[in-house]
Amino acid sequence: MRTDWFQRLVGLLIFLTVSGAAALLWWAVSASHPPRFWSPVEVTVAGIWKVLYDADAPSTQVILMAAATSALLGAGVALLERYVADRYRRSSVHLPSRPLAPKVIMAATRGIFAGEVTVTVLIPAHNEQASLPQTLASLARQTRRPERVIVVADNCTDGTVDVARAAGAEVFETAGNTEKKGGALNQILRLILPHQRDNDVVMVMDADTMLGPRFLATAARRFSDDRALMAVGGLFFGESGPGLVRQFQRSEYVRYSREIRRRNGRVFVLTGTASIFRPAALRTVASSRGVQIPGRTGDVYDTAALTEDNELTIAIKSLGGLMISPAECTVVTELMPSWRTLWAQRLRWQRGALENLGAYGVTPQTTRYWAQQVGIGYSVIALGSYLLLMALMALSLDTWVWFPFWLGLGSLFALERVLTAWAGGWSARLLAALILPELLYDMFLNVVYVKGIVDITRGRQATWTHLTQTPQVAPPQKEPVAR
Repeated sequence: MRTDWFQRLVGLLIFLTVSGAAALLWWAVSASHPPRFWSPVEVTVAGIWKVLYDADAPSTQVILMAAATSALLGAGVALLERYVADRYRRSSVHLPSRPLAPKVIMAATRGIFAGEVTVTVLIPAHNEQASLPQTLASLARQTRRPERVIVVADNCTDGTVDVARAAGAEVFETAGNTEKKGGALNQILRLILPHQRDNDVVMVMDADTMLGPRFLATAARRFSDDRALMAVGGLFFGESGPGLVRQFQRSEYVRYSREIRRRNGRVFVLTGTASIFRPAALRTVASSRGVQIPGRTGDVYDTAALTEDNELTIAIKSLGGLMISPAECTVVTELMPSWRTLWAQRLRWQRGALENLGAYGVTPQTTRYWAQQVGIGYSVIALGSYLLLMALMALSLDTWVWFPFWLGLGSLFALERVLTAWAGGWSARLLAALILPELLYDMFLNVVYVKGIVDITRGRQATWTHLTQTPQVAPPQKEPVAR
């Protein structure tokens, strides 16, 4: 675990930035003309139902200022992201420090044929006897089969090795690994990377993941068409299963995948559930660690990082690499079955993201991640204030007062929630239409965020947890529909 002072400062910087923005908004509101007290009008509906309503709305000036501010912030982040992509990936600026930039890769490989694309799949597995058969079966159902499948058995005490061999996969058993998933992958990558040509791509997928049948064919085509492409990630969807906590996660993943599709595959994070890498990218990351990027020289995965997929994404981006998550590259992944396990998973993700920012600092490639953390922090204050004020109003009023303006605004919000979760089916649509349950789920995630901020600021040790599944026969998974 890193103990660099800047890592502990990350949480404090985000807290001060968010608090400053909230204080500025509070000052702007309090400095304006105070609103008048409500003067609701009473009407009778159908002669039996008496309703109080107030038709007043915020001034046009306030509405326009709010819309302009949100548009300006959104456009600012988008333009900055495009600027970074153009300047540090596609131009000739800072090429020595961007060895994976498309201009560098295209120049180095011009006129060279590296052979047809082959796929070697690595599946790190620690006691995955229950889920591994479905993962291997999804590989067998691919429209374009992988050339090699290697199960990386890490300190397994169950039947993982026997299950893998019975399915025809190769097995690599780690030796003395104490560095979790990243350490296991580093061991196998040291053996196979020296023998991989530029088109012999390497896929890393979790042992509880099932690929959509066109994943490998789509990825292979993308690598063939663009020799500057360094990585292809998956769009992940949640597994089927009972329970409200699972449905919340499924809706969340549907919305995330929809957002990536709307961004034409420009990915935030190369998901650890299933991503494919060009060997040149992995070799360059390994040789750059300890020099240009954090980590131990020679390691592809930084074993000090809690979230190895997020860290590797930042590493490849920092070196100028181009990556994408096509809509056809779908995966179905494991969901946390309880609030307790979800808390542990999301706290690890949040701590990992903060630690990665502390390790890489403020750079053009990490600017969006910093903005994302600040945005989440601001949403903590906004959503918490909204729920608190709603509760206070409900407890303070003897009679409910309806506000047509805010009802209309709330209806638009509800419509947006339903449409963005539409691909998740009727359960997701109904849950979205109710609004309040998803707001409470968002508040749960906000509490996790605050916990991560507090822990990293206090320098508390983070932990890595592993969910072990019990063997069971699962129903066949349908391929998610990209919409």
